This record gives sequence, structure tokens and C-alpha cells, in this order.
Amino acid sequence: MKILNIAGMAFVVLFITSTLSKAQDQTAVKQVPSPEAQAKADAEIDKKANEWVSSLTLNDTAKASRVKTVVATHLKAIRDWNNSHSYESVPAGIDPATGKPLSTMDRQIIINSSLPKSVHENLMTGLRKDLNEEQVEAILDKYTIGKVAFTLAGYKAIVTDLTPVEEATILANLKQAREQAVDFKNIKQISAIFEIYKTKNEQYLNNNGRNWHQLFKAYVDAVKAKKAADAARKPTQ
Repeated sequence: MKILNIAGMAFVVLFITSTLSKAQDQTAVKQVPSPEAQAKADAEIDKKANEWVSSLTLNDTAKASRVKTVVATHLKAIRDWNNSHSYESVPAGIDPATGKPLSTMDRQIIINSSLPKSVHENLMTGLRKDLNEEQVEAILDKYTIGKVAFTLAGYKAIVTDLTPVEEATILANLKQAREQAVDFKNIKQISAIFEIYKTKNEQYLNNNGRNWHQLFKAYVDAVKAKKAADAARKPTQ
């Protein structure tokens, strides 16, 4: 009986493995774009890279061309990795930090974070070869739609007496978030990376004698009060 059970289990395992393998193969086939679609997608990325680099006004055609190639190559690598690595590659489970089930976004972030390090290194090395640090940051801001400045402004609005040291620490974390986020495909994934560092900033403020929850609540209450006051001042029709 035990021999039969073992044999039966082996058959089930082989059957499931075969089924999963076929499903993955079918998924892979579905994800392969037509030559026309691939050419269109590549052209859109080339256009984006051209616009980003043109905004720097480099006044050096050869340098601009090299930087465009670096950016376009990186964008295509990120796109291809994201499209060929489904969140389903990561088994459903729990977040060990919270105990909550991993969301689809969590699983996609996990698989995308396994992108070869060389992809990121090639981007940063290529940018710094031809650009100064301010220009490098300008390109990274294009990837992340200016989230560093926008988020920092939010902290300043909420913590009105932010010290220079606190601001520098928060800014450093946001810049780290930005550099990490450029390796993710879309704004939802980029925002998820920034959330990691926003949590780190809020923990930093709490550890530095602040009460983030109270500060944020006071800010929200003040915004609501201003809206109510503005509405009350409007003349009635």
C-alpha cells in the first residue's frame, strides 16, 4: 500500500509539474509581441529617451547620442524583464514584516527586483560618463516624474520646523528611493518603491522625537479647515 501511495504521489507531482510547465510555456508565447508591435514599442522608448536627453540641452551631438542610447537601452531592458517575468513566478505567501498576504503588486516588485544588477550599473555608469551629477539627477527625475522634489515638499508642509539635518536625511532617503525606482516599469511600481523609503523617513522622524501620526493629522485637519473656510467665503448664487 505504501509503495502504491508513493507511486501515486510521484505521478501527481509529475502531472502538476508538467501542467505548470505547459502553462508557463503558453504564457511565454502570449507575451512575445509581433515584430510590428515590438518595433512600435521600441520607437516609443527611443522617443522618450530623446525627449529626456534633449531637455538637458547638452549642445554636443555625440554626447547626447551616447546618453540617449544608454537611457533607451535601460528602458527596453526594464520593459522586457517586466513583461517576461510575471508576478506568478513568485509563490503566493505572506509578507514576513506584516503577516499579510502578498499582493499582486508585492509579487511583481519581488520578481522585478531580481533584475540583473548589471542593468542598473550600466545605466548609472553610462550617464556619469557623459553627464555631471546634476544632469544625472535630472534624468533620474524623468524616470520618476519628479517624486523626490514633490515628496520633500510634502514633508516640509507637514513638518513646518524641519531641521537642516532632518531635511538632509529625508532627502538622502528619497534620492535612494529614486535610484532604486528607475529599475521598475511603471508609476505604480515606482510609487511602491518610494513608499518603502517614505516609511523609513517617518520612522526616522519618530525616532528623532517627532510624532509623525500627530503631525500628519494636524496637517490634514488644517487643510480641511482651510477648504471649509474658503467655501464659506464664496458668495451664494
